[in-house]
Amino acid sequence: MSTHTAGSSRGGAATQRESAVIIAALGLWLFVTGLFVGLRTEHIYILALLTILLFAARATRKMVVALLPFIIFGISYDWMNILPNYEVNPVDIAGLYNMEKDLFGIGGATPNEWWAARTAPVLDFLAGCFYLCWVPVPILFGLWLYFDRQDKVYLHFSLVFLFVNLLGFGLYYVHPAAPPWYVAMHGFDFIPGTHGETAGLGAWDSMTGLGIFDGLYSRNSNVFAAMPSLHAAYMLIAFIYSLRARCGWWLRVLFAIICLGIWWTAVYTSHHYILDVLAGISVTLVGWLIFEQGLMRWGAFSRFIDRYASYISR
Repeated sequence: MSTHTAGSSRGGAATQRESAVIIAALGLWLFVTGLFVGLRTEHIYILALLTILLFAARATRKMVVALLPFIIFGISYDWMNILPNYEVNPVDIAGLYNMEKDLFGIGGATPNEWWAARTAPVLDFLAGCFYLCWVPVPILFGLWLYFDRQDKVYLHFSLVFLFVNLLGFGLYYVHPAAPPWYVAMHGFDFIPGTHGETAGLGAWDSMTGLGIFDGLYSRNSNVFAAMPSLHAAYMLIAFIYSLRARCGWWLRVLFAIICLGIWWTAVYTSHHYILDVLAGISVTLVGWLIFEQGLMRWGAFSRFIDRYASYISR
């Protein structure tokens, strides 16, 4: 096979090998999603967009390949609907609540309950602003790294982001856990199929009239996935890799502030216990160390990263 057909086409068209991989990957995703999750309108839109980008030009194909860690993250999250975690293991409701109260209780209440009695409009507004950053800011940071041609830093960041998510998703099945708002609304009784709630974030929706968090949480069926808090993980990953990236000190300070703000918001709005946040931080650090000090020291994986970086480079 010639060099021209083995790699990306110089003219921009996908090679036969690339076309076969693209069609097979999209077909597999569509088949599994349609069979086990159920196709929604957004799936069709995403399929159309990915197809156009993958076949339109070499530059757009490279971009999609670069964004694969984030795409796989989205697919993995969606595919958790195939098997609810509470069907795999019993849900920890009372045990987690009592441990939180024993370790961090304030006057006989959990920190969530303490904050719930001390809400204020300015705190509600700040909480909503912080929580809106939990996914968009890390993804925008990744896009900036990519378009700034910091390919190696980008790949490390995006792959650790994916790896930490997969670790967290796995732990959701090992140890299903109810969030604080669930206890506040339903007590310690297990109610399968419970849908998500905005909890303390509802105040931000009411204040702004935007209904963003209601739209995000009303369709969330992954309620018993409070520990570890991946909300606590994402900005921490972005902060860690901002220390390696070519960026100004102000961005690192901003990331640190957003990170701390999200940790506080998770507790303030009763979406997570302090224990959940600590677990999210721990999973992040463990995933980062495994990737950087384990996988990257493995010759085959390191060479894969080099090839990956070479493919997506502009």
